[in-house]
Amino acid sequence: MTIESPTIRISPKSKVILRDLAKREGKPMQTVLDDAIDRYRREKLLDDANAAYAKLRANPGGWADELAERQAWDTTSRDDE
Repeated sequence: MTIESPTIRISPKSKVILRDLAKREGKPMQTVLDDAIDRYRREKLLDDANAAYAKLRANPGGWADELAERQAWDTTSRDDE
């Protein structure tokens, strides 16, 4: 199976930064770019999770339900007692 490599345009400034990072890391520019994209994806995932928890905490009933569910899970996962 052959995977086509798409051409993606980046600004000249970003290309200089990418080239410098790749040189400093001793990695191909593609690897540095892939790592940066993955890190950005993870950051956005955590931002979304934090926003969802903030929204839940703003709802007193929903937050009480969340805490009750956590307590229920905490009591079921105590293997050392």
